[in-house]
Amino acid sequence: MRYHPLRWIAFSVFVLSSTLNYVDRFLLNQLGPLIITDLGMSKITFGWILSLSSVAYAAASLFAGWMLDRLGVNRAISIAVGWWSLAGIGTALVRSIPGLSFCRAALAAGESAGVPSVGKVNGLYLKPSEHALGAAANQIGLSIGLALAPIWTVMAMTYSWRRPFVVTGMVSLLWIPVWLLVSRLIPPRTETAVQPISEERTSFRLLRHPALIRIVAANVLWMGGYSLWSNWMTFYLMGVYGVDLRTANNYSWIPPLVSNFGAFFGGWLSLYWIRTNTAPVPARSRAVWVSAIASLVALLLPLAPNVKWATVLISANFFFLLAGSVNIYALPIDLFGAAHAGFAVAALTCAYGILQTVISPLIGYFAERKLYNGAVWLTVAPLVLSALVLNGLRQPSSENDLGREL
Repeated sequence: MRYHPLRWIAFSVFVLSSTLNYVDRFLLNQLGPLIITDLGMSKITFGWILSLSSVAYAAASLFAGWMLDRLGVNRAISIAVGWWSLAGIGTALVRSIPGLSFCRAALAAGESAGVPSVGKVNGLYLKPSEHALGAAANQIGLSIGLALAPIWTVMAMTYSWRRPFVVTGMVSLLWIPVWLLVSRLIPPRTETAVQPISEERTSFRLLRHPALIRIVAANVLWMGGYSLWSNWMTFYLMGVYGVDLRTANNYSWIPPLVSNFGAFFGGWLSLYWIRTNTAPVPARSRAVWVSAIASLVALLLPLAPNVKWATVLISANFFFLLAGSVNIYALPIDLFGAAHAGFAVAALTCAYGILQTVISPLIGYFAERKLYNGAVWLTVAPLVLSALVLNGLRQPSSENDLGREL
């Protein structure tokens, strides 16, 4: 079956789920100062809530990946989006820290299907040379979710911090029938909706595949900076430069917007090398190396004299973080194909959830004591190690190689 000429339209509609995923997820972080005041908690407690959410995210990720490969994208993503939408709406109803913790954990469990589902749709709809560009397009969805911070800040300060959670939850529910219609009008290249039992077992055997283990390790080392700026940027700008919430969120949308260009730069970079007869896997690894070195610009943040210069440096760091990330997330699709993409990418998101479980309380500790430069070093220094882990990762010569290795 040939690639559909409208495949990028279908993929773009699916990417909207990532926008809604990240809007729901990062509302807590963007409105964190208001929620902390209303519910009477410290930044350390806030960090533990993020950690609990990450535990739920990590615990559910592999099941979500298996569900995508076993049930097919449409059924699995409908269940996941419905689940996280209701959990987001439930956040607006909580009156206590335990209630908030429960709703955020439930939301994180549902959202664990978000990134793996995009990876699977990437493999189903796009050509191999387009996989990193597909991951870059997905990052637009993620970054738009972060870039909408000023809208939610105005809504929260005008009405209540609870209002944005209800609005975004309802919009997420409306996305489900839109995607189901688009997927019927623009079918994927291959149909892998339901796997036979042997394929189901193969999914879990991927966890011991050396290449996947290395990619997972690289992702853990890479995503600390992403976690810092996604969850704590508003706190960083307020804590270091003494600006208020509105001012901080007037700047906090800029780095996510800039990161979109970084994602496409990373996708273009690996595509350029692929077109010069470099195999996809080493091309992705080379792009990660370039991104890792350039990301070290964040180590200049202690020299930033004001919030504007800090935003410039954070934007540059976010640019290259995303340039590397899209290539890391394209690697499982290159290596294991669309049939196993849901589970393979879920292994990466599971690792990211575990990383956030560990790192969120640490960043909360730094934030409570205004030691933000320590948090920057904690998340930026491992980037070069991530690139080293991917060194020498080889391109499989055929699909039969995977079967023999498993």
